[in-house]
Amino acid sequence: MIFDPLYFIMLLPALALGLYAHWRVRSTFARYSQVSAASGISAERLARRLLDRAGLQNVKIESIRGVLTDHYDPRTRTLRLSDPEGRSLAHLGVAAHEVGHAIQHAQLYRPLALRTAIVPVVNFGSQLAVPLFFLGLIFQIPGLMLLGIIAYSFFVLFTLVTLPVEFNASRRAIGLLQGGGYISGGRELEAVKSVLGAAALTYVAAAATAVLQLLYFVLASRRRG
Repeated sequence: MIFDPLYFIMLLPALALGLYAHWRVRSTFARYSQVSAASGISAERLARRLLDRAGLQNVKIESIRGVLTDHYDPRTRTLRLSDPEGRSLAHLGVAAHEVGHAIQHAQLYRPLALRTAIVPVVNFGSQLAVPLFFLGLIFQIPGLMLLGIIAYSFFVLFTLVTLPVEFNASRRAIGLLQGGGYISGGRELEAVKSVLGAAALTYVAAAATAVLQLLYFVLASRRRG
């Protein structure tokens, strides 16, 4: 892979998109984390209200260290916020997005259920896929290359299934924020859409990179074959 120019030619667009997505989500979050929402509610209080209104009183809310580390854990039914006291449009958007995931889980949203179901296979396969493929490539063992391709295919499926999960959670978030009167239309709405849109772009970049890398594996195996 290191000495194959085809790899870099194929992956360069996706890597460039990934760098742009990383920059955009960081810069957009930093910008709107300085803009307070007119509602004045904190991210934690917002999340609690939205969860309770959805009948999810059993979902806990915890704080977590870091920036943009917010997430919902379906295994423990826990929503974790990096800045529970944040009152900015960015913090409210992210908190509502994670509530969207909690609602997906409660409603058995199919793409989320599929993503959760393949996590064990993805965790196992993603660690072995690349080593298996390149061992097969180096030692000319087609079976190992094929096994690596199959294992990596599950990771690609995971990144693709993640897209509708994330887009749907963002749509739910905007609906929850507007429906509850926590953000107004116009500038506040556009700010939240910008934050969530930037975050979604990182998942698009990850999926594009995974698909192109899988395509490289297939082409490389055929060339050696």
